[in-house]
Amino acid sequence: MDTTYFGRELGVMVFKDSLTGDILYKQYVKQETNILYLKGIKEITRRGVKIQSLICDGRKGLFQLFEYDFPIQMCNFHQVAIVRRYLTKNPKMQASKELWEHTLLLKHTDKESFEGGLNSWFLKWESFLNERKIDEKGKKRYVHKKLRSAYRSLKTNLPWLFTWYDNMELKIPNTTNAIDGHFADLKNKLRNYNGLSIKRKKKFIDEFFKA
Repeated sequence: MDTTYFGRELGVMVFKDSLTGDILYKQYVKQETNILYLKGIKEITRRGVKIQSLICDGRKGLFQLFEYDFPIQMCNFHQVAIVRRYLTKNPKMQASKELWEHTLLLKHTDKESFEGGLNSWFLKWESFLNERKIDEKGKKRYVHKKLRSAYRSLKTNLPWLFTWYDNMELKIPNTTNAIDGHFADLKNKLRNYNGLSIKRKKKFIDEFFKA
């Protein structure tokens, strides 16, 4: 499940079956919220669809909302994107370079190797990570805030990054690429019809997801 936007006024939240490729449900939203994802899941189950797992991005609180109902896989692509925002694609510090290189292994390695490598990185750079300085107000501040945030994101999300690995019999994808591809195709087609009103855009989107 994922959401994409068409300007500031129109978003579409989509739920897709990763096994059949069918669009199970979609709803138009102004803002992506956990409550709307919950509404979508409830509607899908009301229609008699049995949900075996969820694949989604790392929205705060989203995992906790469903963790007792279904196995949840965080999209590895989204996790890499989060770390990239903190470190960039070409980090300058050696600690950042090593963490970025390790992050890129996420989609190509197993749980034990990734977790072990992350722990080794932390042990190597723990003192560096905890460096502080006194700011102009006399308060101690961490020197490497973005690096700390990147590591914390990986560490916090680790329980949901390898759900596919822990439940191989379910054939869970480790990314939301199946939906992202739909979104990219939809936006490319809509570019040929610039200037459509929101009402007409919705009609176009409805027809697109029926095809």
